Amino acid sequence: MNKEVFLESVKALGVELSNEQVDQLEEYAKYLLEYNEHTNLTAIRNYDEVLLKHFYDSLTIVKAIDLNKQNSLVDVGTGAGFPGMVLKIVYPHLHVVLIDSNNKKVTFLRNLIDRLKLTDIEAINVRSEDYAHDHLDEYDIVTARAVTTLPVLTELCLPMVKIGGYFIPMKANCDEEINLSTDIIKTINGVIKEVISFNLPIEEAQRTIIKIKKTNKTPNNYPRSYDKIKKALKKHSK
Repeated sequence: MNKEVFLESVKALGVELSNEQVDQLEEYAKYLLEYNEHTNLTAIRNYDEVLLKHFYDSLTIVKAIDLNKQNSLVDVGTGAGFPGMVLKIVYPHLHVVLIDSNNKKVTFLRNLIDRLKLTDIEAINVRSEDYAHDHLDEYDIVTARAVTTLPVLTELCLPMVKIGGYFIPMKANCDEEINLSTDIIKTINGVIKEVISFNLPIEEAQRTIIKIKKTNKTPNNYPRSYDKIKKALKKHSK
């Protein structure tokens, strides 16, 4: 996906980019590819693929939610900043928190934030369950892209969503994962409002975005530790 096709495809999503935002995304791609030469941030190593598989893919969340009407967003397991950093550039009014347990990636993100002179955004090196315990029922949107299985991800992320807000995981084909997640979604007071499936342009890779609404406060003792979540799932699957 070259720059011209990227801009056309983003416009088709209903997203209008200013010249400044295009420049920021260009700088982001350039810095990502340079940094990736000495620190492994992503398996994608060319500009066109960054535009398609990172930038455009991140922006497809707008198929599920109008971010112009939201105030705060947490990106769990953000890696090199997808989708959270891209969304901050395109929707600068958002208060954004980027969470990752890999300190090398968080260091890159902090450098990038300074480089792009972004404000009201922070990158934090922390485990998501630890962050969630300190920020229950707090954020309008919590999202995660291409992170662990949906049942695990739901327990880690949905507790951070405020009542009436949304957990919006971005996955590939995940029909089976959705079926395995119904119990934990109900337990943490969520309800699936929409499942959106589509293919990326050019390469036709399948994507699924799940829109889960938080209907009530997080129950006591959630989220459990990552090890306890995994053990419970393993026991349930037997």
